[in-house]
Amino acid sequence: MTSVRLPDAEWQHNDGLKRVLAALDDVYGGPRYVGGAVRDTLLGLPVSDVDIATALLPDEVINRLEAAGVKAIPTGIEHGTVTAAVEGKNYEITTLRRDVATDGRRATVAFATDWQEDAARRDFTINALYASPKSGEVFDYFEGLSDLEARRLRFIGDANKRIAEDFLRILRYFRFLARYGGGQIDTDAIQACAMGAHGLTALSRERIAQELTRILGLKNPVASIELMIANGIFTPFLPELSGSAADDLLHLVEREAQYAQPVSLPARFLALLTHDIVAADKVAARLKLSNKMREGFAQRLRAGVPKPFNVRAIAYRADIDTARDAVLLYAVDADVPECLAQLEQWNIPTLSIKGGELINMGLPPGPLVAKTLQAIEAAWIEEGFPDAARQGALAAQMVDAALAGLNQSN
Repeated sequence: MTSVRLPDAEWQHNDGLKRVLAALDDVYGGPRYVGGAVRDTLLGLPVSDVDIATALLPDEVINRLEAAGVKAIPTGIEHGTVTAAVEGKNYEITTLRRDVATDGRRATVAFATDWQEDAARRDFTINALYASPKSGEVFDYFEGLSDLEARRLRFIGDANKRIAEDFLRILRYFRFLARYGGGQIDTDAIQACAMGAHGLTALSRERIAQELTRILGLKNPVASIELMIANGIFTPFLPELSGSAADDLLHLVEREAQYAQPVSLPARFLALLTHDIVAADKVAARLKLSNKMREGFAQRLRAGVPKPFNVRAIAYRADIDTARDAVLLYAVDADVPECLAQLEQWNIPTLSIKGGELINMGLPPGPLVAKTLQAIEAAWIEEGFPDAARQGALAAQMVDAALAGLNQSN
């Protein structure tokens, strides 16, 4: 045990949380906060999700919550998890467990009353920290506190064994390394991830995509991605990985920081891939990414190389986010500031000329109207989206040209 106390934080004073904790009071020293809420509070980071561990069996948890007027949702009751919904917030409550059997994708568990036994089945030492809501005492069974202080990420026990229990832990390792690492790398853990990478083929593509998205969404995942590439982690599920993926991602992340741009998942994904629409579409389909993400890949790859004179045209044909990502991914260094300035606080305009106006100007209804509208739009884009007066002048010019061509053909 340890004398460390959980620092006071705003999330601990939520009235709904207090109701949940009071309902789950037991004779085993629980309930206790566990995992991310403890870890991030110790690091002074904001806490969004609060997980609670208890020795009470799931049915007892449900009964107690309902008796306290708290909605109980059996979100994963076969694994001992019940969600308490109260005052607009959800709290995940899980009964202490021990693994009975695993197959690399899921575990068969038995419920327990031993806190250290529950901690032993968790993935990393920094995720196996518990804290008493009453006293604030932190319970550390596997030196997670020292690892947290040293920014060192370690598996609990034998890394190969932990990975064999659930191969997703390989990707989780690199995600946590990107977020909490910075100290000495555990070479045994890296080797175990490399040796177990083949097991990623046993996972659903949705689970892989979710973890990869979380990695890429972090502020700076470059070092983790470099380690993943060097140790063959992508090989089983991402053959489209570019030979320059690590350098391209680094370049993108550096530009995001230099120009204070938000993280864009489509851009982060594309930085890893070969510059090919077909290949990117295969990745999106294989990982079952959203249709929006899939189309986003195509739009960014079709954008070409942005320049100050064409970047607004790219935005007009797609959207501002697509154009901004294309700049960060593909523009030459000298053009980036001006391209981004062209997009800053620019609202995509609308061509005011309609087909009816062209008919009123003398064009016969039919395909020629659509063709002339396209010509007007192209000229308008080429001139940098001038105002309504210039649009009218362009329309008159194009109508005259269309009518002249029509008269010649007749």
